[in-house]
Amino acid sequence: MSGRDLFCQPRRIRHGVALTLVFASVLVAGAATGSLPEGASTPTAEPSRRAAPARHHADVARAAAEAMAAGTSPVEAAERAVSRSGDRWGAIYSRGEYEELAQALDGRYTGVGLSARREHDGRIEVTKVTPGSPAADAGIRTGDRLRSVDGEEVDGRPVTEVVALLRGDSVNAPAGSAVRLGLERGTRAWTETVHRASLATRPVTERRLAGGATVIKVASFTKGAGDAVRAAVRRAPAGAGIVLDLRGNSGGLVAEAVTAASAFLDGGLVATYDVGGEQRALHAEPGGDTTRPLVALVDGGTMSAAELLTGALQDRGRAVVVGSRTFGKGSVQMPSALPDGSVAELTVGHYRTPSGRGVDGTGLTPDLELDASGPAAVRRAETVLSGLGQ
Repeated sequence: MSGRDLFCQPRRIRHGVALTLVFASVLVAGAATGSLPEGASTPTAEPSRRAAPARHHADVARAAAEAMAAGTSPVEAAERAVSRSGDRWGAIYSRGEYEELAQALDGRYTGVGLSARREHDGRIEVTKVTPGSPAADAGIRTGDRLRSVDGEEVDGRPVTEVVALLRGDSVNAPAGSAVRLGLERGTRAWTETVHRASLATRPVTERRLAGGATVIKVASFTKGAGDAVRAAVRRAPAGAGIVLDLRGNSGGLVAEAVTAASAFLDGGLVATYDVGGEQRALHAEPGGDTTRPLVALVDGGTMSAAELLTGALQDRGRAVVVGSRTFGKGSVQMPSALPDGSVAELTVGHYRTPSGRGVDGTGLTPDLELDASGPAAVRRAETVLSGLGQ
């Protein structure tokens, strides 16, 4: 099968909302042996123009072609066809949005360099400003309130939509394009115009806890994340435990998740998946650290490729999983190009953990359920780690 299979992000609510922080999880088709082919970690590829092993690919392509012939929007026609199909995870991307997706999976994005969260009252608060970014140069600080983006009020909107407004897309809002931000700090309210820039993500970070354990935080499985996890494990003090923090990890390249699994497993099965009824398997590389204590910390934002990794570590007895139930995204998507250059990403199968558990719609239940929010969750994970011999 040509093209790429995707364990993708939740479908966007409507067309026109640019690609969000929620990354698609990309899986290059496995060989007959079940191993990933050479180059599996490469995050960019052209979507296949061949028929995918799912009937509604043809239905969506037909709807788009008919709309083009009639002089109406092929993207809107394709989206209606996806909605009629009942494909929960199906999505239609414009050419620019798909290019933005490829960049995001490559660890790059166009934006202003700030992270945000929605407070209980619906307000959007800046939680991080990337040093050297346009937001930092404009004097925006952590704790500032973001009130509007290009005149659109953002209070009460999902953070993913707010981030989409900040980033725009690669066609209509390239690097260098201006975006007007409405901000508030204490009693001061002002408007700041910043210019988007091409920025790089840092998906894996690490820090030492006072007790000697290492926290490895994986924000997403973009290109290079798997090797970064392996390097972080090698740098951890000999015999010291690790808290693998996968909270809020919405997925990424599945090949990178498999590489991350290889840091903790000595080969063996990571997951199985089916495409059009054909069963395939993903295996870890041999030589991982199988002895040091390991706790995986998860929450309701742990999705897709991150769930695949969590399920492998849990099923194979390699990690104690703590936190709250994961999101439940375990279906396989495959992209294909539509006549106008847009891309249909439609469900063709599902993956399972090594023990055969399905994830889609159910998520994974931690071995120890606890409040996974905030810094206190890491301290609770460290306590569990201490009981494993840390």
